[in-house]
Amino acid sequence: MAYEILVLDIDGTLTNSQKQISDKTYRSIMAIQERGHKVVLASGRPTPGILPLAEKLKLSEYDGYILSFNGAKVMNCRNGEIIFQQVLNRDYIPLLHTTAVENKVGLLSYEGDCVITDSEIDQYIEIESRINGIPVKQVDDFVSYIQFDINKCLMTGEPDILKRIEPELKAKLKGELNIYRSEPYFIEIMPRNIDKAYSLGKLLDYLNLSKEQMISCGDGFNDISMIEYAGMGVAMANAQEVVKNKADYITLSNDEDGVAHVIEAFML
Repeated sequence: MAYEILVLDIDGTLTNSQKQISDKTYRSIMAIQERGHKVVLASGRPTPGILPLAEKLKLSEYDGYILSFNGAKVMNCRNGEIIFQQVLNRDYIPLLHTTAVENKVGLLSYEGDCVITDSEIDQYIEIESRINGIPVKQVDDFVSYIQFDINKCLMTGEPDILKRIEPELKAKLKGELNIYRSEPYFIEIMPRNIDKAYSLGKLLDYLNLSKEQMISCGDGFNDISMIEYAGMGVAMANAQEVVKNKADYITLSNDEDGVAHVIEAFML
């Protein structure tokens, strides 16, 4: 069966170590779009942090899609239609906030084009702000401030501390929220059952395509679900070992045009 849809994680996959799309990768992506293939950018980033790359790749012209917040929101780039969305149960925010305060780590979410937090701004909150090109807005009281729908929270801190917190949070929440690390210094806190694979299933239903027609490329823990789900799951050479072990194919690294290599091998 021919591959019709290419799903790309962003950081460590689509972009190189300088957070840029190389010329070779850009040309390869544009070539498959010209042939009618669909491209999806699937990231833990908030939607505003993905839009500049979607614009560079002209996804609005080629019927591309954005899967943001690790799958909590799926958007049609052509018309801005929200195809699927799930929001975080705000009843759990006090528990998350208390956990962050007690462990002296950061907790943030998103409002419009801003990162919002009442935590002390650490280097990891700064990383999240810089990656997405959106400013940090400090609020007085995170818990009382969030009186609107949010798609996810992000806990930030030293990797050793987050490694300890992650299983503790999972035990406290008993599956009510989806919790995992996307980077050693980030814990993603998502609506229940939400991950990239689940939301891609919703998108495939919308497009009337099957998972066998999909290639998914990624490098991080939060990419495992979509790598296992896709007809062809691809891990980057720079991926975590556990990610590589789940993949059907291992391509070159993000600094060696690994995405372009997959396109040339399987879609052109």
